Amino acid sequence: MGGCCGSRGDAILRCRRAVFGPVSADAGAECWAGLEEVSLVEVRTGGAPNQATRVRVGWDGVDLRLLWRVEDDWVWANLTERGAPLFTEEVVEFFVDPVGDGAAYFEVELNPNNAVMEAAMRRIRSGYRKDFRWGCEGLRTAVQRREGGWDAEMAIPVASLVGDSLPESGARWRVNFTRIDRPRGLPRELSAWSPTGLAQFHVPTCFGTVIFAD
Repeated sequence: MGGCCGSRGDAILRCRRAVFGPVSADAGAECWAGLEEVSLVEVRTGGAPNQATRVRVGWDGVDLRLLWRVEDDWVWANLTERGAPLFTEEVVEFFVDPVGDGAAYFEVELNPNNAVMEAAMRRIRSGYRKDFRWGCEGLRTAVQRREGGWDAEMAIPVASLVGDSLPESGARWRVNFTRIDRPRGLPRELSAWSPTGLAQFHVPTCFGTVIFAD
C-alpha cells in the first residue's frame, strides 16, 4: 500500500501471469488465489476509509485482469449506459499510463450495474484534456452484488492500450485503482491505492507502479 503524494507514488504491485476463466467477478475462483492483493486508502490522508476496497491484478499474456472486492453497506447506482458519467454515482476506476511519462493515460470506470465509462487523458499546455472518443476495444466486465458489498472484474486487452508492443517480464506501468463511495446521508468518500493528497484522482505523478512478472 502506498503513501501519500509526498512520496510521489511509491506503491508497487507485481502483476503475475495466471490462467483465467470467463469474466465473472467470482472472487472465489482459483485463479485469483495466488495473485497479490492491495487495499485502497483515503485519497487525501492515506488513512483507512470507512468502507474498504481490495484489488487483485494479474494477466494472461493478452488481457489485464482486475478483481475488485468492494465493502459497501448501501450499494446503489442508477446509470446503465456505456459512456454515462458514472463518476457522479458509485464507481470503481482504473487509471493506467503504460509509457509512464505522464503525457497521456487511460481511465476505465465500472459501476454496480456493470456499466462502463472509458476516457483518454492527454496533456495539454494548461493541464489535461479528457477524450471520451477513446474506447477500450475488447473490454469485458462483470459485477456480482452480495451481502455487504459488490465484486467487479475487468478484462482489459493489453493491445487496446499499447498496440502490438506487449509488455515483457519486468515491464513497469504507472497505474492507480480508485473508488467513489456515496454513502446514504454522508459526504462522498474517495479512496485510492496510491493516494494523491487531494480530493481528486487525476494526479498521474502520484500513480503507483505495476511490474509485470512471470
